Order: sequence, then C-alpha cells, then structure tokens
Amino acid sequence: MSLAIALLASEATPLSKTGGLADVAGALTECLHAAGHDARLFTPGYASIDRTRFPARPLPALQNVPLAVGPHQYVFSVSEVRLPGGGAPAYLIECPALYGRGTLYTTDPDEHLRFLAFTRAALLSCARLGWAPQIVHCNDWHTAFGPLLLQTQFAHEEAFRRTRTVLTIHNIGYQGVFGAASLADLGLGEQSHLLHQDDLRAGYINPLRHGILYANALTTVSPTHAREICTEEYGMGLQDSLRMRERDLTGILNGVDYTVWDPRCDEHLPRHFDEQHLDVKTDLKRQFLARMGFTTLASVPLAGIVSRLAVQKGFDLMFDVLPRVLETRELSLMVLGTGEDRYERFFDTLAARFPGRVIFRHGYDDALAHWIEAVSDLFLMPSRYEPCGLNQMYSLRYGTVPVVRRTGGLADSVEHFDPGAGTGTGIVFNDFDPPALHWALSTALDWHAQRPLWQQMVRNGMAKDFSWTRQTEQYLQIYRRLSGE
Repeated sequence: MSLAIALLASEATPLSKTGGLADVAGALTECLHAAGHDARLFTPGYASIDRTRFPARPLPALQNVPLAVGPHQYVFSVSEVRLPGGGAPAYLIECPALYGRGTLYTTDPDEHLRFLAFTRAALLSCARLGWAPQIVHCNDWHTAFGPLLLQTQFAHEEAFRRTRTVLTIHNIGYQGVFGAASLADLGLGEQSHLLHQDDLRAGYINPLRHGILYANALTTVSPTHAREICTEEYGMGLQDSLRMRERDLTGILNGVDYTVWDPRCDEHLPRHFDEQHLDVKTDLKRQFLARMGFTTLASVPLAGIVSRLAVQKGFDLMFDVLPRVLETRELSLMVLGTGEDRYERFFDTLAARFPGRVIFRHGYDDALAHWIEAVSDLFLMPSRYEPCGLNQMYSLRYGTVPVVRRTGGLADSVEHFDPGAGTGTGIVFNDFDPPALHWALSTALDWHAQRPLWQQMVRNGMAKDFSWTRQTEQYLQIYRRLSGE
C-alpha cells in the first residue's frame, strides 16, 4: 500500500548540508520514493543552494503566499526540485527575508522564527495543494512544533484529517530554545496552555521538548542512543519527557548512500577499489600524501578526521594523547573540519609541531572528505556522545579502520576486533578519558604492524552493509502502524 509522506527537514543532501540530518533527509526521501510511496521533502530555499545544478520549477498554486507567524508577517513561494538520485520531489520554501543569509543556521535573534515559519509554510503548502499526507515526518528542533501545530492551528484542515506525526531526534544537544517573552510568535492564543508550563515558568520555550510531547511516534538515529537519551547522562534535560514517551521511541540506525560513499564507484577518486584490490588504496594513499605535502612513507599509518570541531566529538581527549603518540610512534594525521576556536588552535599547533606528519584543513571540502576516507588507515571518532554517526560506516566500506568510543551509533555499527577469532571491524573503547583513547590508538598501531591481522579487520569492515534498504523498511513499519495501513 502506497503512503503519502511529507518530510520536513532544515537541510537535505545534496541541496544543503551541515551534518548527518541532511544525509538522512535526502536519502530517506529518495528511498521512499523509489519504493513507490508519494514522499515529498520540504526544506528551506537557502541562498546557498546551487540553482544551476538544481533548477527549480515554481509551483503556480504556491507563489507569493502570505504567512503569519504570530504577529510577524512574511510572504513565501514554493519551488520544486527533483532530487538527482531517483527524481523524488523536494519543495523549497522560498523566503529571502528568512533564508537568504550567508549560512544555513545563524545566531540571529529571529532564528526561532525562521524555522517556525518554515514549518508553518510546509503545512500550509500541503493544505493549499489539496495534498493529504498520511504521515508528516519532522526532524530535530527546527520542525518539532509541527505535531503541536497540526493539533491546534491546522486541526480543521481537511488535508490533515488522517495525518499522524513522527519526530526524529538527530542530535539532542541542539534544542532551539528561545525566551518565553516570544510566546506570541507561536500564535497559540488560548491554546498556550498546551505548552510545557514548567519551562514557561523558568522563562523559556523548548521546541524539541514539544515535539517529544506531541508527535505520535518518536525515533532517533540508533538503538543504543534511544536508550541513552532516556538517562540523566545523555538526555540533555529532556530525559523526563522522553521517559514518559519511552514506549513510542524507536532507535533506527542511519543508512549509507552507497551510490555516493563507496570506493567501487566514488566519483571523487581517479581509481576504484574493493576488498580484493587493496593495492589501489595504497597507490591512492601515495598520491594523496604527495599532493597534501606529507613527508611520511605510505607504510606509515595515516589517521583521518573529518568532523565538526565540537565538544560532542571528544576532541578534548586528544589534547594530551595525540602529541604523546606522535612523539613515540610512527603515525601521520589528516584533519578536515571547522568549529570551536580551541579545537582549531589545537590542530593548528599540532600541525606546526609535527610538520609533514600532521596536516589540518579548515572548513569542509566534499572531495577532500572522500579522499580522506579512501586513503586513511584509521579514522578517529572518540565521541563524548554520537547519536548515530556516518563517517564510521563510510570508513568501514573504504577499508579504513574506525577507532571509536562505545556510544550511540558507534556502538551499534562498529564491533571491536578479536584477533584470536578474526572477527570484528574496528577498535572500540569504553571510558571517556585520555587513557582509554591512548589504549585504543596504541592497539590500532600494534595491530597495523601485523599485516595479515590488519587486512582481516579491513575486509571484515568492507563486507558490512549499512545501506538504506533495511532502515527505510523500519520507518515504513512505523508509518504503517500509525496510519492503520
């Protein structure tokens, strides 16, 4: 039975991206569309979207539509783009006053309004098109007011008479909190009693909490993280609301788009390889070392990092560990990322201290990210918490051994290697402290020196399948249950 599914996401690959949310939104829409469902993605029409690469067709029924967000008045239009993977429709909410800025996300005082407007515009678009989605799938805090809006301001719209809602929490650390003084921006009027009153008394409004309270079903991006966020340690202040909804919460590990992330077909690589042709990986590594200015030989292990440089990612553990390992062991390091100043300064200092062995590139470069995955021997992800993570799954397919902490999706996707049994796919450590990371790096380097053992671990990882097919079916099971299909 085909389902009508509206997916609301603040970013979506390949149109816009800052993190894993974009990959999930784009890939899930494509997979649902390919499976025969009427899946339509709604996302802001950011100024940064390449309109030459993704030509948009204005929808005649949705041009210059007035939009009230509390006391604020906007005008939006909608353009349709077809996603390149399989032609799934993506609807861009065009409102230059809100989305014509230099970055996807800002620290501007109207940040909450930008995404309240987006959520309202997406729902209003469905109603104006006469399209009745059985499922409205919201993602993260940006669209988390969707379920409450459907139960209040859109409750009498015929298009939503049978609609049920899903909220996916991609990163609970980002909740979109804004001051209670902006209560009128929600436009709830007499229905403001539906808001979380303790938060209001404390002087703030938490969008993500309201999604948790009002969505018909909740998901997060790995089974382990679904358990973690119900605890004091990982719940980020929302654990009480999550425990109330624990029976409605499902952890579904994110999938990988292997049309993009696979060394057998990667468009960014001049040559391709699989587990039977690892000599090509070595040749590519030699090219990469020379091009980037490394002075180390290809036989020296290369560790890679591609990441937001944020406290979540566990870089504090590296402050003492990486210099000590680099001083005492053969290792080179390639880092690509941007984020907090203290982490950027650390990697700048490390590169200056170990010239030719450590290289740090500020920012994000998609082609360079693919090369780092392809040519590294190790990939470092010592996260404090990691709802899912995708890079460890990319690494496995590229024959790059992940070194990860046992948390969230890292625990669900990487199995610690057992050299006796020859099973496992990476190095997994438990405690969030420098000695644990030092042990993990030392273990990785010791095993790298044992070529047959290392190649067994590499091949184990390359054989893993984290394609979207299985994960999409898990979402469909939830959709079908909610819609009664």
